[in-house]
Amino acid sequence: MLWIKAFHIISVITWFAALFYLPRLFVYHAMSDDKPSTERFKIMERKLYRGIMMPSFIVASVLGVWMTMDGWVVYSVQYWLHAKLALVIMLIIYHFYCGHLVQVFKEGKNTRSHVFYRWFNEFPVLILVAVVVLVVVKPF
Repeated sequence: MLWIKAFHIISVITWFAALFYLPRLFVYHAMSDDKPSTERFKIMERKLYRGIMMPSFIVASVLGVWMTMDGWVVYSVQYWLHAKLALVIMLIIYHFYCGHLVQVFKEGKNTRSHVFYRWFNEFPVLILVAVVVLVVVKPF
């Protein structure tokens, strides 16, 4: 089980790296006003989402479910895990919304400013802090 946990942590780190970087690309993409830049950002966003973000999300999810199912009898009464899973569900929604935004930018239909994406970029930071505190401290 320690190998599963190790690879889960690695995939979560990779997923979060992408969750932090993709919205930053949205900031730059929203600020760009020349065709070569916008085309470059479209390629970068697509490759990051499909090549890194989605695979690391899948691996983190599969391994996380595996660990949870393996110890569900113990975990079912530990409410910190329930709170963590609720936050993970919010993060998954954020992940797929990022995928939607990749498509919006690809089609040239973005109507939001770089300021929106700067704030949007902060959401996974809040989730990360809360999840780490829940997992390490186990407050309830």
